[in-house]
Amino acid sequence: MKWKKQLAGMKAYQPGKSIDDVKKMYGLSSITKLASNENPLGTSPKVPQFIEDHGINFARYPDGYSGALRKDLAEHLQVSEKQLLFGNGSDEIILIISRALLQPGVNTVMATPTFPQYRHNAQIEGAEVREVELIDGHHDLEGMLKQIDEQTSVVWLCSPNNPTGNLIQQAKLDEFISSVSPEVLIVLDEAYFEYVTDTEYRNAIDYLQTYKNVVVLRTFSKAYGLAAFRVGYAIGNEELIANLDPLREPFNNTSLSQGAASAALSDQAFIEQCRAENKQGINLFESFCLKHNLFIYPSQGNFVLINIKTDSDKVFEELMKKGFIVRSGNALGVPGFIRITVGSIDQNTELIEKLEKILIELGVIHE
Repeated sequence: MKWKKQLAGMKAYQPGKSIDDVKKMYGLSSITKLASNENPLGTSPKVPQFIEDHGINFARYPDGYSGALRKDLAEHLQVSEKQLLFGNGSDEIILIISRALLQPGVNTVMATPTFPQYRHNAQIEGAEVREVELIDGHHDLEGMLKQIDEQTSVVWLCSPNNPTGNLIQQAKLDEFISSVSPEVLIVLDEAYFEYVTDTEYRNAIDYLQTYKNVVVLRTFSKAYGLAAFRVGYAIGNEELIANLDPLREPFNNTSLSQGAASAALSDQAFIEQCRAENKQGINLFESFCLKHNLFIYPSQGNFVLINIKTDSDKVFEELMKKGFIVRSGNALGVPGFIRITVGSIDQNTELIEKLEKILIELGVIHE
């Protein structure tokens, strides 16, 4: 068969351990999963109410235009409906952008480590991948600028960055965007936007009024708690969105997911609650790290990345034995670290107690 040569040796995305898998492995009856940056508070109560109140005709295709959701989201963001592109999660938006703009002979610039789907999709399309190491968890924007040339097609920025949680500083972001050629697409991935508490960070949608080469990605999977429904979206100028839309699969968002997203969007009080409780959780982890002289990146997402000064996989396994699933830094390109999704206050407290005991037993910290 005539496989793309770029696929040689490429592996499919490997999700973290499932709750059922860990239960079977260790004979546990209860598991707390803090590995995939899901919302521990679930979703707005308006979502299950919508599902209960609205029947779905299973034999009918969904609205391929996502008309009701499009209208609601455009009003919420104060943009034109034609500035929106919906995807089966923001992962599909990344795929669409890569398919539209990346090919052999062009290059794409990104940080490392960052969200791995940028690199994955670029490799599939045969584009050259230029990665620039983070500096203290932050995008090295000067270094990224130096990598951009006439063959650069797409630049990826993840803010807050996954897995470090760092936010790109506003002044530096302003300068970077103004310095990039208008012929290069700048993708600003803001999957964790709703969790940001930094008062200096402005709404990236403001860039769209000046820069036609900027597109902003967001999702309903994180703060809105709709990871199972797979609704992501892009916001850009109308011409850019119109050029990307032909690559979108027809009916890529189900009738149920569109309605659920609209219901979740209507409850901004729930989002404010999630943001406040998430900040409390981050403070709890920061206090633990300060107590034991462990490095933690300052996070504006719903996760923290902690240097546990020992084998990441070892701590990952020991936490699983005690009923907690996190992410080993070895799988994220940051060995010696673990990434923990910020859970509920009770979940955070219990995990910290377990982690403290493990690190004491390993001789990393002392009582």
